[in-house]
Amino acid sequence: MENTSARKLRAELKAYLDLASKEPIRIQRRSGENYVLMNEEKYANLQMEISSLQRRLLAMANIIDGDTTELKTKEERLKRFKK
Repeated sequence: MENTSARKLRAELKAYLDLASKEPIRIQRRSGENYVLMNEEKYANLQMEISSLQRRLLAMANIIDGDTTELKTKEERLKRFKK
């Protein structure tokens, strides 16, 4: 991850935007606050991955707590469509 200051980012914005398409850039302000500049598509992929992991974790917690239902056989599931 590349590091830069807000002043340097403003001065070389185009170069940093090009770099951000490849890797995240940490921007540190004088106050000590840090920000990250990254490609929007990569950010969206990270958000989807986090959401997926949260759903899996919730499912595992339900299994551990015994909050599950018995899986029906294929015939039982399809019975409602056969008339």
